[in-house]
Amino acid sequence: MNTLAGNKWREDLDNWGIPEVILKQAPTNPWIHPVDLFLVPNEIVETFSHTKAREVNPETVLDIGCGGGIAAFALVPPATKVFGIDHQPEMLVQFDKEAKRRNVDSETHEGFWPEISGKVSKADVVVSHHVLFNVKNIEEFLLACDSHAAKRVVVEIPERHPQSDSNFLWEHFWGLERPNSPKANDILDILKELGIAAEVQYWESKPREISDNNKTAEYARIRLCLDSSKDEEIKKMLEGQEIAPRKLATIWWNK
Repeated sequence: MNTLAGNKWREDLDNWGIPEVILKQAPTNPWIHPVDLFLVPNEIVETFSHTKAREVNPETVLDIGCGGGIAAFALVPPATKVFGIDHQPEMLVQFDKEAKRRNVDSETHEGFWPEISGKVSKADVVVSHHVLFNVKNIEEFLLACDSHAAKRVVVEIPERHPQSDSNFLWEHFWGLERPNSPKANDILDILKELGIAAEVQYWESKPREISDNNKTAEYARIRLCLDSSKDEEIKKMLEGQEIAPRKLATIWWNK
């Protein structure tokens, strides 16, 4: 089911595509996320998104694009079983490892949502954090979230595209001007066209902390499709940037 707002979302995401000439010479796949960025801390800081998901007292949680599983494990307890969906198998290994460490039942499915949704059980709450800016078939994705939730769906995304903070690097290294859209509020327009009455709360969190500046430069370099010879230059450019709070949006709706 395509919507007008969804068509605009796809058009805007297409503008974020990396030109083929740059992708072809990339030494490392820029779309793979490092697992160590998604490890779950012993003490999970409570966020607005966690609070909204916990309000319905879920016994089961389905985490789509789970990474290490922080969105799911933040709800344990009351949740006693967590489901993890991710296209990177190493993320699912970490998810199961964390579930065992926290003594909670887990089930994982490798693949892309919603393509594998037919294999996945419903849960009290469906959560999906920092995933939607990677999703073109946005209507199908959201509808599958809705159909798999017994009580509530909670989505968390940045207010603007997560790669926006790297726009100056793309311009410096590739002469590439990056777009300003889509934005989080566009999801509300899509949901409205789908007949889903959602609510939103905008809030701020601390910047993601990476203690090793060399790792920060490495992650940026991979995203930029560059080789390791550019690490020092990237590091110097990043050191001159002000680290601002992350501006986030929590979008949720009830069943």
